[in-house]
Amino acid sequence: MDRFFELSARGTTVGREIRGGLTTFMAMAYIILLNPIILGGAADVTGAKLSIPQLTTATILAAAVSTILMAVVGNAPFGVAAGLGLNAVVAYQAAPHMTWAQAMGLVVLEGVVIVLLAVSGLRQLIMNAIPLALKHAISVGIGTFIALIGLVDAGFVARGTGTPVQLGTTGHLAGWPVSLFCFGLLLMIVLYVRRIPAAILIGIAVTAVLAVVVDSVATVDPAAWGVVVPRVPDAVVAAPDFGLVGQVDLFGGFATAGAVTATVVLFTLVLSGFFDAMGTIIGVSDEAGLVDERGRVPRLGAILTVDGVAGAVGGLSSASAGTVFVESAAGVGEGARTGLAALVTGALFTLTLLFTPVATVVPAAAAAPALVLVGALMMTQAKNVPWDDLTLVIPAFLTIVLMPFTYSITNGVGAGVIAYTVIQAATGRARGVPWLLWVVTLIFAVYFGIDAVERFTV
Repeated sequence: MDRFFELSARGTTVGREIRGGLTTFMAMAYIILLNPIILGGAADVTGAKLSIPQLTTATILAAAVSTILMAVVGNAPFGVAAGLGLNAVVAYQAAPHMTWAQAMGLVVLEGVVIVLLAVSGLRQLIMNAIPLALKHAISVGIGTFIALIGLVDAGFVARGTGTPVQLGTTGHLAGWPVSLFCFGLLLMIVLYVRRIPAAILIGIAVTAVLAVVVDSVATVDPAAWGVVVPRVPDAVVAAPDFGLVGQVDLFGGFATAGAVTATVVLFTLVLSGFFDAMGTIIGVSDEAGLVDERGRVPRLGAILTVDGVAGAVGGLSSASAGTVFVESAAGVGEGARTGLAALVTGALFTLTLLFTPVATVVPAAAAAPALVLVGALMMTQAKNVPWDDLTLVIPAFLTIVLMPFTYSITNGVGAGVIAYTVIQAATGRARGVPWLLWVVTLIFAVYFGIDAVERFTV
C-alpha cells in the first residue's frame, strides 16, 4: 500500500488518508440529495421527468466508480461526483430541447472530448501554460469560493432585499441551523489550531449529532436546514434502483434540438467541465503541497484522463457530468495527500448505495464549517502572488474575486487568463505568452459571449 499510493514519499500515513477520505465524503454527501433535486425538478422536451430514487442511485453509482478510478489511476486525494453547474446545464439548457436520454448522450460526448484532450497531452499543456502567479491565484480564489459556498449553505450569508447578499436571511443571524453552524465552525477552529488529529472530522460529527438532537426537541422549519434535514432515518437499508443506468442516446440530441443548439450545449459542458476541474486540481493540489516549484501536479495526465472518464460515466449512469469536487479540499485539510483517501471516499459512496438513509443525516450546518475553515487555509497561497507586479496582480485579483462573485471557477479562470494576455500584449510582451494561452483566451472570449454567438448563428 505504501509503495502503490506513495504514502511515505508524500509524507502521510494510512490514518491520515482514512480520516481525509471520510472527511471528503461527508463534505460531498450533499450531492446525493441535491443532484436528484436539480435534475428531477426539470422536464425534457416531451414533458418527462426523471425518477428521484433512480437519480439518487445513479448519482451515488457514478460518484463511487469515478472516485475509485481517481484513487487507483490518478493517485490523487480527489472526490469525484456530478458537478454543480454542469447538472444545471443538462437540466435547464439541454433537456428543454431534447429527451433525457439525448441530453445524457451529450454528457457522454463531453466526457469523450475531455478524455481525448487529456490523452493527447493538450489539456496538460494548457494547464502548464498558465502562469504560476495565476495558479496561486486560482488556489486563493477557490478558497474564497468554497468559503462562500459554506456560508451560503449554512444560511450565514443569504440573498439580500436591497443588496446582493446580506447577513442571514433577514439581515440578522437567527435560528438553530445558523447557531449550530457557528458552533461547529468555532469548534473546528479551536481543534485545528490546537492541532487535534481529525479536527475537521470531529467538528462535523459533533455538530451533526447536535443537529439531530435539536431537530428532535425544538421546532425548526425543515427548509431552514437546507437540502438535508438532520433526522434519524426510518430505515437503515434501502435497495438501489438502477433503472436510469445506460439510458443514453449519443447523437439524437443533434437531430431533435438542431445542430447549433446541441453544439452550444456540448461546448458549454466541455468548457465548464474542463476549467472547473483544472482550477480545482491546481488549487487543491497546491494546498496539499503536491505541486513542484513550477506549479506542476504529479501524475497530472492520469488525473485529467480520469476526470474526463468521470464525465462519460456520469452520462452513462444519467447522473450528469462528473468532475473533481472542490470539497476535496476538506479532506486535504484533514491530511489527505494520496489516492488512498479517494479510495476511502469511493468505498463510502459504494456502501451508500445500500445505506442511502444514513447518508442523509448530516446537514449543511454541520458540513459547511469545514468549507469555511479550509477556505481560510487556502488563502495562505496569497503570499505566493507577486503583489508588486501590476501585470500579474490584476489578472490574479480578477481570478480570485470572480470565482465567489459569479459562483463559478470557470468564470474566474477565464477572466484571469484574458486579463493576463491582454496586459502582456499592451506592455509589449505578447511574444512571451505561450501560443496555447492565446488559444485559451480566444475560447474564453467565445464562452463569455456565447449568448451573442448563439443568436448570431441561429
